[in-house]
Amino acid sequence: MTTPLRISKVAVRRLLLHTQGLLARWPAEAGHSGPDQVMKLIRSLVCVQIDPVSAVAGNQHLVLGARDPGYSPTYLHTLLSNHKVFEYFANAACVIPIEDYALFEPVRARMRERLAPSLQGLEGTVEHVMQRLAEEGPLPSKAFRAVERVSGYWDHPDTPKTKDTSLALNLLLDTAAIRVVARQGNERYFQITEPDLRREESTSREEQDMLNQHQALMDKYIDAYRVVDARDPRLGWLKWTASERRAHIAERVASGQLTPLDIEGVATPYYIRTEDEEMLLNLETARADYDPSGPVRFLPPLDNLLWRRERIVDLFDFHYKWEIYTPEVKRTYGYYAMPILHGDRLIGRMDPRLDRKTGVLTVRLLSMEPTAPPVEEWITDFREGLQFFASMHGARSISIEKTVPKELKKMLKSI
Repeated sequence: MTTPLRISKVAVRRLLLHTQGLLARWPAEAGHSGPDQVMKLIRSLVCVQIDPVSAVAGNQHLVLGARDPGYSPTYLHTLLSNHKVFEYFANAACVIPIEDYALFEPVRARMRERLAPSLQGLEGTVEHVMQRLAEEGPLPSKAFRAVERVSGYWDHPDTPKTKDTSLALNLLLDTAAIRVVARQGNERYFQITEPDLRREESTSREEQDMLNQHQALMDKYIDAYRVVDARDPRLGWLKWTASERRAHIAERVASGQLTPLDIEGVATPYYIRTEDEEMLLNLETARADYDPSGPVRFLPPLDNLLWRRERIVDLFDFHYKWEIYTPEVKRTYGYYAMPILHGDRLIGRMDPRLDRKTGVLTVRLLSMEPTAPPVEEWITDFREGLQFFASMHGARSISIEKTVPKELKKMLKSI
């Protein structure tokens, strides 16, 4: 039986931040990014979650912008249109490097099996959509005229509201018969999945049995999360039972692929890639020399760091809930509250809105944690971080409506 590595909480969270591209200062070449730099970043993260909600910008753009100070949404659009990335289910709907397409065949196979009856129920519409895409594609959803309204993914069965063509497109997308090849804002352009990609996944199925395919996808999940636990229902991005998740972790520990951790003050067993053990020990040794100053980063609700909320509690002592689905009168921090990262600590939340017509970034609530360091330790970095965030997303001015504590508003008056 492998003895867990005794380690501090501080060292583990710094390992997590480092591997997520969130610990270091901005690179020297800040402001000189481009599609190639963004592609490198996506590969290091494994995937980036997509979300249409845009209080400031889409989640995918906020994730990349928090790590690359020279980022522009046009870079991601370029990668998509140049077929360097594809969109599919990993942690949820994500942008994924195209070279990983074959690895997600187990997910596609599950979706094809689950959605086959729904596709059969829309057979005529599906044939129409596929024919038009074959003849005219790529096309957006708005290019198709609905014949009838049906019950879509979010509709109540008794109140069908979705265009039959829109549902057909979503079903075909989820089963990978088609894929997104371009975006204009939130408008997606669909194309029939290329034969080359289909041949690649077919070859993958022939060369690997199902167990090996699952293991390969599990490896990719671990590369994305880096600090993992068997409780996570998304473990391996496959639908496993709790006992199956524990067994998969145990197999990797026994084979030397994972190292179990005994984190001071944390009851939950966590695991890291064995190849990351030296990095973790170096971070433990360097604890006393760590400089906590640096850029303040504002993380979107679906940032890679926040995917496992229980892990954030354990390692950062920070409780986070995205209140988008909470009735407004019951919200504590706001509709789009973004955790604020300073150094290796989550020190508060900011609820922003960007009005692109006026160019005003309005911070409806800036709420700092009671456990945040003294204000003089982070206020300068915060000012610079907020001004940079506003500039990156096209805002020309900043308005702060409410702060907790109240006196913080006066300190930020000149921002």
